[in-house]
Amino acid sequence: MLPLSEVQDLLSEATGKIEESVAATEGKLSGIREEMESLKADLYARFGKRIVSVVNSTLGSSLPSGAIEYLADYFDVTSQAQLVLPISLFLVGYVFGPVVFAPLSETYGRRIVMVTTFVFFTIFTLACALAPNWPFFLVFRLLCGITASSATAVVGGLFADIYDDPITRGRALAFFMAATTCGPQLAPIISGFISVLTWRWTFWVGLIIAGISLAFLFFMPETYGPTILKQRAQRMRRQSGNPNVFAPIELEKKGARQLITITLTRPIRMMLFEAIVLFTCMYLSIAYAIFYLFFEAYPLIFEGIYGFNTGTAGLPFLAIGVGAFLSTGIFMHWDSVLMRAKKVNACWSEIEEYRRLPLACIGGPLYVISLFWLGWTANSDIHWMVPILSGIPFGVGFMLIFMALLNYVTDAYEIFAASAMAATSACRSIFGAVLPIATRPMYNKLGIAWASSLLGFLSLGMSIIPFAFLKYGDRIRANSAFCQELQQRKRQHEEEREREESETSLPAPELHDGETTNNGSKEGV
Repeated sequence: MLPLSEVQDLLSEATGKIEESVAATEGKLSGIREEMESLKADLYARFGKRIVSVVNSTLGSSLPSGAIEYLADYFDVTSQAQLVLPISLFLVGYVFGPVVFAPLSETYGRRIVMVTTFVFFTIFTLACALAPNWPFFLVFRLLCGITASSATAVVGGLFADIYDDPITRGRALAFFMAATTCGPQLAPIISGFISVLTWRWTFWVGLIIAGISLAFLFFMPETYGPTILKQRAQRMRRQSGNPNVFAPIELEKKGARQLITITLTRPIRMMLFEAIVLFTCMYLSIAYAIFYLFFEAYPLIFEGIYGFNTGTAGLPFLAIGVGAFLSTGIFMHWDSVLMRAKKVNACWSEIEEYRRLPLACIGGPLYVISLFWLGWTANSDIHWMVPILSGIPFGVGFMLIFMALLNYVTDAYEIFAASAMAATSACRSIFGAVLPIATRPMYNKLGIAWASSLLGFLSLGMSIIPFAFLKYGDRIRANSAFCQELQQRKRQHEEEREREESETSLPAPELHDGETTNNGSKEGV
């Protein structure tokens, strides 16, 4: 039996080694926040890569619109309903893709999901250019839509990762939304002029743009906080040999059951049980469907009434693009008004709903006016420039509605924003895929004026939604299961930070500084 003095010496020596080990581990952990802040600074410089990828994705959606006549001749397709399918099936892909890719990005990280899906998008774009027959061409268009949807589905969560400040995040999303409207509007012009050579060249151009975008995406870093911490923890285990260093995401339940019942169903559950997501889906679905309906309606108007050819018939879409970029100026002006109000502590500036929703209250009426304007001025007795100019208030209204509601959803759900955005993306894509099929029958039966008026009355009914959110939004969020879970995680996050400051000898709390700090209750959300 050892003397007491030797036991004390051994205990003292062991304690010293433990303290040295703890200090070394703390030294490695202390740089996590600095590394993540450095990463965010790097991400600001790489912001354009996200825009390039999504512009490429949205351009692919309407790329065949100017080549429909040439596709019909080559594949001997005479059914008008089938000629809508190259665009509609692409949007059907937008229905299925987001509900899978967005929640996967909240489990495995943003980068691996975006890069992998974009590689397949590039491959399927090549397949469209080489399609031997009509059925194969339609299948490849569907697969293009599924893989292209990843970029638009993940971007809301990606911005929530990068930008902590809601104002900065809102501005980034506004510029992003304005830039992405370029794709659908430029595509009819590109395909309208280049398809004169051959319809395949339309997709060769799409492939070139996809290849350039893919090169940018390969250099995209990870942005999702829990995944970044997981990578840090894995590296620290290798370097220190300590197997007990874990990131919070590694302690959560995993497996096929968790993936299917919790992760992949989250967008559907949010769409069904979250009032903010549900009504946002309704409004954006109508607005989005009308936007894609115009790819069928504009040729009826400008080729049928004014005698434009397939190339020049795509030029009226530029007016919508002008309106989209004007909406960015309106958004920035509202931001400056909001910031001034915050500086003087105006009561309304502290209300979540007043941060973005007033923009949708402006955009909704403009959107309605543009539809009546187009319908009742598209006449051979009226100069073609008059109905074209209706695209400006249409573009302004369309973008303000999307900027306001998508920002509101992102701010309300934060780390669940990707799933909420996936729900809105899937829902609006269903409408965007189905409604254009009815375009020609509707316009032929009702005429240009009354068909456009019908869409205007429908949009008028939807424009009530942002006003309802302004009045009841705080109560809706207070009763939301996801918003309650988000608040719980924020409280736990603050508790972790306070514990880090008071108990600097414990390394575990530092590691748990991430987007999520809940180890046990996540299964419910």
